[in-house]
Amino acid sequence: MNRNRPPFLEGHYYHFYNRGARQLSIFREEENYLFVIRKMRMYCRELHLAPIAYCLMPNHYHFLIRQDGEKPAGLLPQYLFNSYTKAYNNLYGHSGTLFKGHYHSKPVENQSYLLHLCRYIHANPVKDGFVDESEDWPYSNYLEWIGIRQGTLVDKEFIKEYFPAKESYIEFVSDYIKTRKLPDEIKSYLDKLEG
Repeated sequence: MNRNRPPFLEGHYYHFYNRGARQLSIFREEENYLFVIRKMRMYCRELHLAPIAYCLMPNHYHFLIRQDGEKPAGLLPQYLFNSYTKAYNNLYGHSGTLFKGHYHSKPVENQSYLLHLCRYIHANPVKDGFVDESEDWPYSNYLEWIGIRQGTLVDKEFIKEYFPAKESYIEFVSDYIKTRKLPDEIKSYLDKLEG
């Protein structure tokens, strides 16, 4: 176990992320994304985790999760991607590691950081040039946030608390896409993550 991982505590939020080894595409086709989404739904229920924001990208992923029970939130990426790696290797005849080391996790310790991280995660497909608008990327829960899709991998009460009008969240994400401005605390963290 990575000694830099935080202790996982009930009621706390955690950002999980990782990327493919050697810039490898970890998702090759739609069914790969759907496999992870189905498993994520199952494991979130079993582990009593609330998905806040997530985005699956061709060569990396981001999850922002709240731990609502005693089981450590860190079990989610462990269970999910052990299962996915076995399925991926079997399907594509791949061997060796799929990911660049163990997953990374960081506790989210204040509200500003929490909200800016949500918009950063949902803006990823636009920032990385895969789509022109966040709502065009189906492998995140942005569509649930803005009321276009009725998925279950989202905490709707969280959204109501912080963004009661969907237009305010659309504008919040759009502002980041246009300006790329974030508070210094989260910007330095994300710069290290992307470096």
